Amino acid sequence: MLIGLQNVTFEFGARTIVEDATWHIQPNERIGLIGYNGTGKSTLLKVLVGEYLPSKGTVERSRGTTIGYLHQDLLSFDTNDSILQVALGAFERVLQLEKEIEELGIELEKTGDEKTLHEYSDRLHEMDTLDGYNIHHKTEEVLQGLGFSNADLQRPYKEYSGGWRMRVLLAKMILQQPDVLLLDEPTNHLDLPSIEWLEKYLTHYKGSVVIVSHDKYFLNRMVTKIVEIYQREIHQYTGNFEYYEKEKELRVEMQQRAFENQQDYIRQQERFIERFKAKASKAAQAQSVQKRLDKIERIEDVEIERPNIRINFQVDKIPGKILATLKHVTKRFGDNTIIENASAEIDRGDKIALIGANGKGKSTLLRIIAGVEQFSEGERVWGHNVQESFYAQHQLEDLNLNNTILDEMKECGSQKTDVELRTLLGCFLFGGEAVDKKIKVLSGGEKARVALAKTIVSKANFLMLDEPTNHLDMHSVELLIEALKKYEGSLILVSHDRYFVQKTANKIWEIADHEIKEFKGTYDEYVEWKERMAAQQKNAEKVEKPAKAEVKPEPAPAPKPAANNNQGNAINKEAQKELQKHQRQFQQLEEKINKLKTQQAKLQEQLGNPETYSDKGKFTQTESNYKKVSEEIAQLNAQYETTFEKIVELEAQV
Repeated sequence: MLIGLQNVTFEFGARTIVEDATWHIQPNERIGLIGYNGTGKSTLLKVLVGEYLPSKGTVERSRGTTIGYLHQDLLSFDTNDSILQVALGAFERVLQLEKEIEELGIELEKTGDEKTLHEYSDRLHEMDTLDGYNIHHKTEEVLQGLGFSNADLQRPYKEYSGGWRMRVLLAKMILQQPDVLLLDEPTNHLDLPSIEWLEKYLTHYKGSVVIVSHDKYFLNRMVTKIVEIYQREIHQYTGNFEYYEKEKELRVEMQQRAFENQQDYIRQQERFIERFKAKASKAAQAQSVQKRLDKIERIEDVEIERPNIRINFQVDKIPGKILATLKHVTKRFGDNTIIENASAEIDRGDKIALIGANGKGKSTLLRIIAGVEQFSEGERVWGHNVQESFYAQHQLEDLNLNNTILDEMKECGSQKTDVELRTLLGCFLFGGEAVDKKIKVLSGGEKARVALAKTIVSKANFLMLDEPTNHLDMHSVELLIEALKKYEGSLILVSHDRYFVQKTANKIWEIADHEIKEFKGTYDEYVEWKERMAAQQKNAEKVEKPAKAEVKPEPAPAPKPAANNNQGNAINKEAQKELQKHQRQFQQLEEKINKLKTQQAKLQEQLGNPETYSDKGKFTQTESNYKKVSEEIAQLNAQYETTFEKIVELEAQV
């Protein structure tokens, strides 16, 4: 065990977060810590690192265990140092050694002292042991994986926004390689390529990882164990998030059945006691039954903490066939071109997801479609009868700070009753008296949820949503997905939540080469297509090399007249024999390469399957097999090229 809780009770004010909870984190575990908003996931991480002390029980930690803890409060850190220097802070001892080696080197040049030479040698040896010469390369690799370009590395940390700062601190933390990494919502500030990079990095991370996340896709691919805070208890499930969902349903069902059976039994016994307690002949028996009933361990009813409230959209008008058209649109920010001469069309029934890396202009394109962003050239044409509603972070500024949440919702003109509005707000995590809070006292996340609720309650037939799931818990995301599936209007959204995108979009837009590339299909189909295209491209590049050899070789020098014609015939026959041998080899190599490519494609498909990631052993074996097959293909390709060149050479001789 590295770290854990033993019979811990923790109270936060008047509220109990966990009661008599035990949880031990073992080496190399991949754990997803989950629970509804407000159940205390982040608080529990603070108990683990010692920021909060438990009311009862103990927090246990093995001697020498190191912990890395990534959380939102780290954003208060500020510095003029470059982001590379901040991330290099992970290697304190190596940086100190660099200074000492430099100082000792200068002293050694001056004095040639033997003691200084020994110290210098010791420092060099320690530097070598710590792999200190590679820290710059490692740091750059991790920062680039998290979305920073080479040019960014020397920019001051303080120039970056909160999301990018969090990436730098995440880079520093994973470079420190603690025994346990505690990550609180690590994907919140990452784009898709960075999330995919982090998944791969953490899968091979040598320590244990505990992740608090609302990203189901990420949890499914990353974790092999789920720890849930539910009804002030810790429940553990061995498997990924998908396994947990099925297993929890079974557990709840079994507990519900056990509770109902026990209630039937209790009622039956109580009827017996009530009926016979007054009869002298049965009084002792009734008393005995009562004692037995008092001692019985009561099974708790399974509370539905979050009832399945439905979000229902209403659409007032049916729009024309085409909602919006972009014609030859160009948008630039100074020298930075976002899109150039780009054209696209949004049709009735389209549910489009705009995806890709940060900085490619997804939100800018969404604002152009919404008509709130100017562009340099081209035309934006709005369709007939389109009633739009646009949700983005800047919408927060439009909220009336003096309104209560409920009043703000009433002003949307939805004609919904107070009860209906309260029900809807419950989906966005505003229950009970929370709806009477003033907008001005809300946090940024709470304001974002109010703005999203306002977008949903409008009777728009075209929704434009920029990161709508950012401040929602898993349950609310599910409710939103369900609502958007039933929504009769059209929508375009920007989101880094792959699960949300997969469940809601029927088209994918990607900004590539300053153009809008459209894929008709779901996100999973799009990923599969991209992988297929990449594999085909790779194969085409490999085939291109021998294909180049097909260019007719330079004419061989005219053979010298043979002194003996029989000797010439013998040479030709020998060359013919050699040629046939190489042609057979060439055919065999071709067959082997094709077989291995089929095998490689199957393994690639397995690596793209989330189920493979849920089993660490299976993933490692599959990845190892994939590497082995790829290496064999590379070797055979080299032989293939050599054989082909030899055939060309021999053909010239025959």
